[in-house]
Amino acid sequence: MTGFLGQALLYIVPFLLVLTFIVTIHELGHFLVARAFGVKVDRFSIGFGRTIVARTDRHGTEWRLAWLPLGGYVKFSGDLDPSSVPDQAGLAELKQRVIAENGPGAERDYFHFKPIWQRALIVAAGPAANFALSIALFALIFGFLGSTLIPARVQSVMPDSPAAAAGFMPGDLITAVNGRIIRDSQDVTRKVMLSAGDSLRFTVNRDDRAIVLLATPVRRVEDDEIAGRINVGRIGLSLLPEPGEARIVRYNPVEAVGKGFGMTGEVLGTTMSYLGRIVSGKESGDMLSGPLGIAKAAGGVTKQAASATADPGFQALNVATTLVYFAAIVSIGIGFLNLLPIPVLDGGHLLFYGYEAVARRPVPARVQEIGYRVGLALLAGLMLFATWNDLQKLSLFKFLGGFA
Repeated sequence: MTGFLGQALLYIVPFLLVLTFIVTIHELGHFLVARAFGVKVDRFSIGFGRTIVARTDRHGTEWRLAWLPLGGYVKFSGDLDPSSVPDQAGLAELKQRVIAENGPGAERDYFHFKPIWQRALIVAAGPAANFALSIALFALIFGFLGSTLIPARVQSVMPDSPAAAAGFMPGDLITAVNGRIIRDSQDVTRKVMLSAGDSLRFTVNRDDRAIVLLATPVRRVEDDEIAGRINVGRIGLSLLPEPGEARIVRYNPVEAVGKGFGMTGEVLGTTMSYLGRIVSGKESGDMLSGPLGIAKAAGGVTKQAASATADPGFQALNVATTLVYFAAIVSIGIGFLNLLPIPVLDGGHLLFYGYEAVARRPVPARVQEIGYRVGLALLAGLMLFATWNDLQKLSLFKFLGGFA
């Protein structure tokens, strides 16, 4: 029982810590911009359910810590539910009541009666906070620890593989893929993993000569110790630098922030590329993960980080660094998910505001109602699909690769 409990805590605790932290930052983005525009906020809750502790600030906002640590929410004054879903009849009644109690103009303190551009900025501030968090976390890692660059040197080539057919040889140094400069072997691994069935153009350095080789990754099913069963592209290369080739690069604060921007953009680009391949039918979507998959990945990276060294001090540092990196990746995913144009998500709100700005009138109440119902159905379907994937894989993507 102790072993089972320990394993459960290993997976659940990091997942809850990471998720609650990320969602809190997301909601804090909404809150800070709303407060800047003078919007009244009834509650800022970390967690859901019964209150553990609460206090009310001088603006009348209740700051609450609840017992169920699965994120949190901001409740603006006049909201009919925590997701700020508008009900036209309810809003009309609210406006009349506010004006009757406080006089004309008092309604301007309420979110739904703010100008469109302010509402849009408040809504967009949540995902923006997620991306800013990712940039900051990556910058923290790059600033304090730097990054290890491992050249994409070919150690071996599998017989009868796409790499062998393309003409790869041990000792080749991959310097570019499809014209993009390669500085680290992980760049090659990621590109190959997400390119099953697509021909890739590799530029390699062989005996101080640049050679172009064409290879098409084939799909393989593998068991990953963190992600479970995954379906990825491979060309049959083992990558390992020669002694002395790997190097640690240090960055000053400005460079670290720049690297944080670059890494965030790279992860976003990879995410959009993968979704594009799903839409085009090149991927089945089995790499999409839900809460179970995220919890498994959180526990997996924590366990892997802790087992990398026996020294307690280095163990703690390794686990902290790994969770910071993992949180940055998940924060990007949550920010991106919230920007999808699905009603009930931030992107759906922005879509409605865009219509309102162009048409100079709100989206009809009936259309909004149908849109939110469809949005809930789509979101529920997406979560069910991702959870099914998680269950199928139970036996993060493996970014730290040494194979292609």
